[in-house]
Amino acid sequence: MLSAKNISKSYKNGNKVLTILKNINFHVNQGDLISITGPSGCGKSTLLNLLGTLDKPDTGELIIDDKNILNLSDNQLSLLRAKNIGFVFQFHHLLPEFTILENLIIPQRLIGISEQNSRMNAINLLNKVNLLKRKNHKPNLISGGERQRVAVIRSLINKPKIILADEPTGNLDKKNTESLISMIKILAFEFNQAFVIATHNEEVSKICKKHYTIEGTKIIKLGN
Repeated sequence: MLSAKNISKSYKNGNKVLTILKNINFHVNQGDLISITGPSGCGKSTLLNLLGTLDKPDTGELIIDDKNILNLSDNQLSLLRAKNIGFVFQFHHLLPEFTILENLIIPQRLIGISEQNSRMNAINLLNKVNLLKRKNHKPNLISGGERQRVAVIRSLINKPKIILADEPTGNLDKKNTESLISMIKILAFEFNQAFVIATHNEEVSKICKKHYTIEGTKIIKLGN
């Protein structure tokens, strides 16, 4: 479904070149629930940004459905991203001037889903995670845990092939972390949804079926 083939990424720091990732090979199948661990600064976020086409590798290929998407134009990449890749970050990034319902409708409208169907899809997902009562609230009027739950269902709203989550529980307390982990596990199973989660949280890793860590500039699969 999604494959990274021999991708590398370096950054210039003055006269020096800092290599973050080198010749990375990584594959995601439908329904995979994958954790990526490693110390801060090891390249977890860099890898997610490359997989999500938010950044481009120096070398290598990124394949989605047998197509090397790195050959696409910026506009083509934006549309592909909107349709095929969902994102969850440590901060929810909900639009503060819009209601929760509107925050879920907007990404759908951007890819051409009708207003009526966008609203219906949003209401169905809000109901599924017991947040329908918050649909007319703006983000500042709901709790931090609720905002992050909305961020997760927003990442699902366009039925993407893969969801990339970068420290999704990083700003949450223990209770809200447990709630979010449970929700991700249920939604991943129900929708047969692929998640790749960069995390320091052992409880998040426990719900995942495949485990990787980044050491040096390499990604290493843990276990079988």
